[in-house]
Amino acid sequence: MGGGSVIDTAKAIGVGVYYDGDVWDFWAGKCEPQKTLPVGVVLTIAAAGSEASKSSVITNEDGSQKVGLNLNILRPVFAIMNPELMSTLPPYQIACGVSDIMAHVMERYFTNVKNVELTDRLCEAVLKTVVHNGPIALKKPDNYDALAEIMWASTLAHNDLLETGRVGDFASHRIEHELSAYNDVAHGAGLAVIFPAWMKYVHKHDIDRFCKFAVRVFDVEYNFDNPEETALEGISRLENFFVNMGLPVRLSQIGITNDKFEYLAKKCRKSPDGTVGNFVKLRENDILEILKLAE
Repeated sequence: MGGGSVIDTAKAIGVGVYYDGDVWDFWAGKCEPQKTLPVGVVLTIAAAGSEASKSSVITNEDGSQKVGLNLNILRPVFAIMNPELMSTLPPYQIACGVSDIMAHVMERYFTNVKNVELTDRLCEAVLKTVVHNGPIALKKPDNYDALAEIMWASTLAHNDLLETGRVGDFASHRIEHELSAYNDVAHGAGLAVIFPAWMKYVHKHDIDRFCKFAVRVFDVEYNFDNPEETALEGISRLENFFVNMGLPVRLSQIGITNDKFEYLAKKCRKSPDGTVGNFVKLRENDILEILKLAE
């Protein structure tokens, strides 16, 4: 009963019951669980989408490691989703949840796969719904209808439906995990800092996709003479949205100074080829540049 951290911990307990060793072995990639106790969820905060996802992200405080494990056996067997259980949340936690939801969708939206118009539209619909209802819930945390839309969006954002036929990126999540492992910042707050910086760094890789995001999600008027201006305006409106939701958009706002950038870039968990992400494969120096953009 709770949000993403509680659910992910329950998932870890579920697979740990049948394992004689240290449950962290699964997250460290030493072995893979084959069996779990069934997990049921009573959701109290819409954010992580863990109530329907195959993901479990946990932190090992020995070494400040925050790592995700993604296996279908980790999906909960049921989830009770009553928006009334969110009505006592502080506005800041609602805002962090909105950021996390949007990040889950955007990690899938920015893909190199072509001809995915249907799931493009589904992603855009979820993003627009959250952009509309987030400020309403912020002003009135007991607004059932706004909370219901956000809660449903949370589940759709991370149950893999929106990833159908696509290859997601998740570089921003990998980078943010290092931030929240380092200083325990709320995950959604860290994503509000990193995602716009990542966009600024990679947008030239596919200007058309960033323009589509700007026009369809944030109603930016397309500039036929200068498409990049359209793309950058979309990124700016996303960043301003986070600001208006009361979220940080700079590393300095969450207590991370530039003397820690190299450490965080080096520590970021990379794939076997030494890169992070799929939309643009980022190496350590690229991560460092993104952190500088977020300074």
